[in-house]
Amino acid sequence: MEETNNSSEKGFLLLGFSDQPQLERFLFAIILYFYVLSLLGNTALILVCCLDSRLHTPMYFFLSNLSCVDICFTTSVAPQLLVTMNKKDKTMSYGGCVAQLYVAMGLGSSECILLAVMAYDRYAAVCRPLRYIAIMHPRFCASLAGGAWLSGLITSLIQCSLTVQLPLCGHRTLDHIFCEVPVLIKLACVDTTFNEAELFVASVVFLIVPVLLILVSYGFITQAVLRIKSAAGRQKAFGTCSSHLVVVIIFYGTIIFMYLQPANRRSKNQGKFVSLFYTIVTPLLNPIIYTLRNKDVKGALRTLILGSAAGQSHKD
Repeated sequence: MEETNNSSEKGFLLLGFSDQPQLERFLFAIILYFYVLSLLGNTALILVCCLDSRLHTPMYFFLSNLSCVDICFTTSVAPQLLVTMNKKDKTMSYGGCVAQLYVAMGLGSSECILLAVMAYDRYAAVCRPLRYIAIMHPRFCASLAGGAWLSGLITSLIQCSLTVQLPLCGHRTLDHIFCEVPVLIKLACVDTTFNEAELFVASVVFLIVPVLLILVSYGFITQAVLRIKSAAGRQKAFGTCSSHLVVVIIFYGTIIFMYLQPANRRSKNQGKFVSLFYTIVTPLLNPIIYTLRNKDVKGALRTLILGSAAGQSHKD
């Protein structure tokens, strides 16, 4: 019993990249830079979507929800990671680890569902344009977004509660960058077949099923776009949808690598870098991709900046 409680009393040793000091210092600067840009970019995207009436559409409603998820998701990982990387003592409290486990799992799962919802929105816009307003009613959009957040909360409560109940028998060294379910399961000193099976089922529900739905949606979208006679119309449709598709490929590809690939088939550093990608890099890519490839957002952002500058000069 004393060994079992050891981890909760002393916390965990979060090794990260501590065995490579030069790489750790380099990554510290990169992660800090990416995190600040991610906060600024996603916050700007939320403000633009809220303040510009032209962007009060289902697409930008879901996009602002995605930015909100990304801000919370990367904040659940990056600050603690930066603090740990910047000190010699790599200890993370047991309570902090458990809190991070629940929050990161919930937000990551919510983003998986939200990206599938955004694909359905694009399908309705391109393939059912005459009925789009009726289909994507504001109340229905709110229900879809709420469902995405709620599904993440539910799977986090189930999956993480099962994980934290596993006895660790004094094992407290996590060779990873943050507290994540597959890493903690691997640390357990009992048979984890049930936990691994449950994690696999959850991964299929939140990763494979949404990806399949997205692919089906884009199959219909491609057919509809190819039937558009106007070259400008085809280009606009492909431009809008390709932005979402790029985000989908990057986000799902890295998480599927982490959660569905057997742990013995990847090196420790591979898992760390992949986790860095979907917790730090992807939240930054979302506002960049959607802003640079979307004329509406660029126009609204330009108007907001110029309006603020004009208001400031008028005060002066």
